[in-house]
Amino acid sequence: MASSATLKAALRSSAGKGTARKLRAAGQVPAVLYGHGEKPRPLAVNAHELGLLIASVNVENTLVRLDIDGEGPQDVLLREVQMHAYKPEALHVDFFHVHGDEKLHVKIPVRLTGTPVGVHTDGGILDHVLYDLDVECLPGNIPDGVEIDVSNLALGESVRVGDIPPREGVKFLQDAELPIASVVGSAAAESALDADATPAEPEVLKARKGDED
Repeated sequence: MASSATLKAALRSSAGKGTARKLRAAGQVPAVLYGHGEKPRPLAVNAHELGLLIASVNVENTLVRLDIDGEGPQDVLLREVQMHAYKPEALHVDFFHVHGDEKLHVKIPVRLTGTPVGVHTDGGILDHVLYDLDVECLPGNIPDGVEIDVSNLALGESVRVGDIPPREGVKFLQDAELPIASVVGSAAAESALDADATPAEPEVLKARKGDED
């Protein structure tokens, strides 16, 4: 299960650009809490605490215990974080209120381990093409991620979504044939093979003028 984190929040009674500017000037970030069938509620969170949270967790699949003043903590996911165009600052954040019996669609990271035999033996290159997996599960079953050992991958072989062992309570949503990582030939090796496979051009000897007659 993905780790959880805690963040404090306060309800705010007003919204709009003017309010948002005042909040940011005071070291706060405007936020919204919403959920299925729930009316969106405007919040404010500490900018420094939010920055530390974003830097320390995988935003897309980490349950956050949002502690709202006067209400106590509740489980949420960070659905969208709007960042400043060129500063490492959050401008706005959307929280999604989750319930224990409600299935969620989340992304989990893919981590590769090992060095493929096709790399250290045949000079291939490991091509990691799918970095996140879409899954459906209950909040309590959200995985930290998927770790895949690619040590046995030979040149020209791939590991696909369908190769991941099933996990109880977790449904993988992408096509089972979708490749996650492959071992491909290097450009230098392929160029060498192409050169070996190309027949040599016959040498054309230009006849001397006197020999043409």
